[in-house]
Amino acid sequence: MLVMGLAGCATTETYDETRGWTVEKLYAQARDELNSGNYTRAVKLYETLESRYPYGRYAQQAQMDLAYTHYKDNEPEQALAAIDRFIKLHPTHPSIDYMYYLRGLVFYNEDSGLLSTWAGQDMSERDPRAAREAFLAFNELVTRFPNSTYTADATKKMEALLDALGGNEMHVARYYMKRGAYLAAANRSVGIVENYANTQYREEALAVMMAAYQRLNLPQLSGDARRVLELNYPNSQYLRAGWQIEEMPWWKLWK
Repeated sequence: MLVMGLAGCATTETYDETRGWTVEKLYAQARDELNSGNYTRAVKLYETLESRYPYGRYAQQAQMDLAYTHYKDNEPEQALAAIDRFIKLHPTHPSIDYMYYLRGLVFYNEDSGLLSTWAGQDMSERDPRAAREAFLAFNELVTRFPNSTYTADATKKMEALLDALGGNEMHVARYYMKRGAYLAAANRSVGIVENYANTQYREEALAVMMAAYQRLNLPQLSGDARRVLELNYPNSQYLRAGWQIEEMPWWKLWK
């Protein structure tokens, strides 16, 4: 009984292989784990580094790498928290533009189907929040750091995001039009013309406005939409005599 009691009182210490590691070794090992795709291990090592060596360039780089590691590991909330923390702690860091860019990437890739082709899919209830947040993040980068090495790619992604957001709005306008909610369809289309004028959906939006106002017995507004359509798209298919909204290629896709 005495032996068992002594055994029960025995304690063991958790082995920590990083004990005694220098900051250089900790960072190098964390970076190796990140590059190898061992994200959980990389996170632990970066956190250990920052805990033991909270000041200096290694700690700052570890904070940046930690945000990137969460992003690669499909952990957007953790990535955004790490990015915001870094920006708050180091607003004048030489690589702060990268953190703004990374914030945009987190939202941009949050939904892998964000920029996919939506034809035939009912996207009217899809939340475009991630696309809007990504656009705002990239726009902040472009505005704050116009000469950043990341600005060109951010600008390109912003163009794609605008097209995606315009597509979402167009899809909703189609949804309303097909179901006879003509005022809602017209209002959505007005928003597309005003906010997404440089996307591929402006022509269709004007056509929907023209048809929706006609069905609402608002001939003046319908005529205004037609005149804008004629001015900007003189060869538009929607201007031919006798054209009806039911001829739209997406009309028969709805149930």
